[in-house]
Amino acid sequence: MRTYHCFWLLFWAGQPHQSFLTPLSKRTSGFPEKEKVLVLSGNSRRDLHRSKRSWMWNQFFLLEEYTGTDYQYVGKLHSDQDKGDGSLKYILSGDGAGDLFIINENTGDIQATKRLDREEKPVYILRAQAINRRTGRPVEPESEFIIKIHDINDNEPMFTKDVYNASIPEMSDVGTFVVQVTATDADDPTYGNSAKVVYSILQGQPYFSVESETGIIKTALLNMDRENREQYQVVIQAKDMGGQMGGLSGTTTVNITLTDVNDNPPRFPQSTYQFRAPESTPPDSPVGRIKANDADVDENAEIEYSITEGDGYDMFGITTDKDTQEGIITVKKALDFENKNLYILKVEATNTHVDPRFLYLGPFKDSATVRIQVEDVDEPPVFSRPAYIMEVKEDVPINSVIGTVTAQDPDAAKNPVKYSVDRHTDMDRVFNINSGNGSIFTSKPLDRETLLWHNITVIAAEINNPKQSSRVPVFIKVLDVNDNAPEFAMFYETFVCENAKAEQLIQTLSAVDKDDSYSGHQFSFSLAPEAASSSNFTLQDNRDNTAGIFTRKSRYNRHEMSTYFLPVVISDNDYPIQSSTETVTIRVCACDHRGKMLSCNAEALIHPTGLSTGALIAILLCIIILLGTCEYEEVGS
Repeated sequence: MRTYHCFWLLFWAGQPHQSFLTPLSKRTSGFPEKEKVLVLSGNSRRDLHRSKRSWMWNQFFLLEEYTGTDYQYVGKLHSDQDKGDGSLKYILSGDGAGDLFIINENTGDIQATKRLDREEKPVYILRAQAINRRTGRPVEPESEFIIKIHDINDNEPMFTKDVYNASIPEMSDVGTFVVQVTATDADDPTYGNSAKVVYSILQGQPYFSVESETGIIKTALLNMDRENREQYQVVIQAKDMGGQMGGLSGTTTVNITLTDVNDNPPRFPQSTYQFRAPESTPPDSPVGRIKANDADVDENAEIEYSITEGDGYDMFGITTDKDTQEGIITVKKALDFENKNLYILKVEATNTHVDPRFLYLGPFKDSATVRIQVEDVDEPPVFSRPAYIMEVKEDVPINSVIGTVTAQDPDAAKNPVKYSVDRHTDMDRVFNINSGNGSIFTSKPLDRETLLWHNITVIAAEINNPKQSSRVPVFIKVLDVNDNAPEFAMFYETFVCENAKAEQLIQTLSAVDKDDSYSGHQFSFSLAPEAASSSNFTLQDNRDNTAGIFTRKSRYNRHEMSTYFLPVVISDNDYPIQSSTETVTIRVCACDHRGKMLSCNAEALIHPTGLSTGALIAILLCIIILLGTCEYEEVGS
């Protein structure tokens, strides 16, 4: 006959809402009100190690955050082998055994010694066993059971950020997404509503709203204008227990900034602007600045200025200062008070980045009138021309007037002007000027062949205020007159061979003339009257500004006449005709049969060796001097 023993595990329900137990297959909906005994059937001690047992264990629940002063009672362990004589000893092992959980080894009562937190550890796995005190042998096999910590709502929802920052464009539609906030609850989401979070808005209405389940914040008011208010601080609450009374809550702050859109056109603060500009203001110089105000910022406030109409449209320009968004009015052309002293402009300011969504708010541009008063300044005299070119013949008498310069005071006073020549440009004082009427005249003779152009500067100054002066260049060209006779292009010295034949060409002549000839020079050549009949040579005019010298006879004798001087008359064809007499030197020399010169009575033009006689004499003199120096040194020694 097989004997069966029972091992009882009892959980005490004497303290409601602190601990309870359920079978593994079924969870109770409430707490037990009386002691329950769970029977564990097994084999006899004799078959303890060989026979298979069938176990039925439970999972047990214990409320967290116990606040009592005594240990929290968990349950009671009991074996059917316990006769109450103290022969059995109950042992507990596993998670927290001996620390969090203790067992009375005599009675089997299990207690929790500390306050438990489900969020730290939700489940404990323990093992229970009954042994014989005397032998130390187990009377029941070791059995495992679970204690689950039952959650209570002891954690408030926590947002993932302490502060959220978000931005949306101004003028956004109602319901525009702003940002989503998120809160988490550490309580058990599978039990009750302890971890069910609901969002609500505590601060920020009526501008914003929050979806209770998702935490999505949206705009709730139409046409929120950044220019009226830019920053909003919204406080969002997250509450557990589904938002019911008694639930725990946490809050977070959401800083919302409205970003700018171009919903404001530029506007001039005044309709008319007044500026003054001296007539001496150089081109591209600023006259004044105007600015149209735009409540927007950054690129939405960028403005382009332009002149749309007015009598100064071509006299003034306007540009935009990119840093200040001001319109800079500048002078385009030289101003003249005497000609026009008031200009009226219409200036337009336009946004460069227009948002089509807001065109209904009106044209994104504005215009203003600008009046510019030109101020009179004492200006220097102004010449009638920027430069003068004059011509004068080189043979004009001294004090001849060659031209006149004219300058006037452009101011309304029309102060008288006096003239003078800048002597730095006329160091030789060739010219002078009448200080009263500006007529320029010669003070020295002119010579075109010496200097063709004279570049002088004339100064015109106000008599009453000499500091007001101006200058003008005067270019004077000296015109040619036929005052120079033609002359040989070079010095002619030639030779004739003693054995020369009659009518033999021995030299070709050419001439030059310092004067200009508008139709080209035409020179005529002839022998001087005193040599025309008695000369041993003849002259032939080639009619091309050259002439040839020919022998008149055959054979010449250098011992009879070693050198001939042939006078040649050269004339031009200009008016008045100028002529000069030039001399050609002809030496008689001994020549070979080919006409090559061998020697001459006097100094030869060319020595056969290639050196002139003068050069040879110079060399001989140097040698003689050197020899004399050497003899002197020897005598001295």
